[in-house]
Amino acid sequence: QVQLVESGGGLVQAGGPLRLSCAASGLTFSNYALGWFPQVPGKEREFLASIDWSGTRTNYRDSVKGRFTISRDNAKNTVYLQMNSLNLEDTAVYYCAARLAFRPSSSSSSYDYWGQGTQVTVSS
Repeated sequence: QVQLVESGGGLVQAGGPLRLSCAASGLTFSNYALGWFPQVPGKEREFLASIDWSGTRTNYRDSVKGRFTISRDNAKNTVYLQMNSLNLEDTAVYYCAARLAFRPSSSSSSYDYWGQGTQVTVSS
């Protein structure tokens, strides 16, 4: 059974950092591209960042380029999202997702497995 478990969310002040983790089990982790998709109430999950199977190719939403970094450790079956300079608009539930492909995608419909999400709340 495939499981993705996010952790690291919480309450943080604007301008501060936060690092999310997503631990995977039940799959051959290096066969999967991974992504992060935040969701706010009343809206669809939106693409934020993705990473290919090896960790060498990454993509980001324009609004987080230079602030957020996605990375992965295939030995630990974990993907990370380092978030810096957080602002109020970054408040959301953050979901990680896995796609059985070497290349990443910005389309949520192309992902096969999802975690349960972790809440990130940025306060002023």
